[in-house]
Amino acid sequence: MPRTQNAVAAALPPAQRMEFYREMGEATPETIGHVLTNWWLLVQVAGDPQTARTAAAVKARTAPGRPASTVMRELRERGR
Repeated sequence: MPRTQNAVAAALPPAQRMEFYREMGEATPETIGHVLTNWWLLVQVAGDPQTARTAAAVKARTAPGRPASTVMRELRERGR
């Protein structure tokens, strides 16, 4: 999918599309690319079944691995 405002908007359900347009309208020249990229990534995740399953598992805390907060704490304790 192209990383354009029209492509992202077309891929979103109506409620999210309105939020997307609101954020794009409030974006400054410095932040508009970031806003577009964030929404484009959300559309990409939602469209990929494996990624969507992984994201759901992370939210449900059933994904394998360790929480990022644990890793960050361990790194701080090691002096990094």
